[in-house]
Amino acid sequence: MTGHRTFMSAMAFAICAAMPASAQDSDAAASTVVATVNGAEITLGQMIIARSGLPEQYQSMPDDVLFEGILDQLVQQTLLAQTIEDDMPARVEMALENEKRTLLASEVVNKIVGGSLSEGALQKAYDETYAKADPEREWNASHILVETEEEAAALAQRAREGEDFAKLAREHSTGPSGPGGGELGWFGVGAMVPDFEQAITSLESEQISEPVKTQFGWHVIRLNDSRLKDVPTIDEVRQELQQRVQREAVEARVSDLREGADIDVSGQDEIDPAQLSNIDLLEK
Repeated sequence: MTGHRTFMSAMAFAICAAMPASAQDSDAAASTVVATVNGAEITLGQMIIARSGLPEQYQSMPDDVLFEGILDQLVQQTLLAQTIEDDMPARVEMALENEKRTLLASEVVNKIVGGSLSEGALQKAYDETYAKADPEREWNASHILVETEEEAAALAQRAREGEDFAKLAREHSTGPSGPGGGELGWFGVGAMVPDFEQAITSLESEQISEPVKTQFGWHVIRLNDSRLKDVPTIDEVRQELQQRVQREAVEARVSDLREGADIDVSGQDEIDPAQLSNIDLLEK
């Protein structure tokens, strides 16, 4: 939060400042030095990275305001950093090592992901998952939820004798679907708890169940209808397939690297896992 306040203070001073036309250098490169602070260089590339990490609400600000504000913030940070005369604090050095590792790994992941998304790979993933899959059944049901088996049995009998199921649900159900007549809409395999799903699969359309016990209470279920769900087209599941292909490509690359690497994690046997929260170790 302090960094945000510093940045916003810089913004306030820079609101009226405009970049001169001469500053719009079409030949600028990431290595272009924008400023020096006691000999330490601040480059355009560093400013670009700083902008990319700003909170979303800052991203739409005018370029000239962002330029002045980011530069001022980097100057301030450089001045403060230069006051550390001793060796770099251990926690800072370790944080930098982690950040470098993360950024380098992300670069590799991005290359793997970018190279994996061919139409052929997506089609292969689709064929493996959907092309030969049997259509799944879906159900449309309503239910009444009450606290006791006796209540459920009595309501089931009344529904079988012709009383309107939706009206009974509105009057007696304690579940959130009660005000809507107990309607649950369409759902597929795995959407309901096992005992409820098992009861549904044993019913014919418009049939009323016997009382069904779940962790929520006692249910009276009416199966309104059932249908076979069409197998989705490749375009309907394209995003899902892209994520799967990308994930599998990264996992395959990591697996290959593991096989060829010399990895020794025996040191973990000497460490109490609770030490992960011991921040004082970074001060030693």
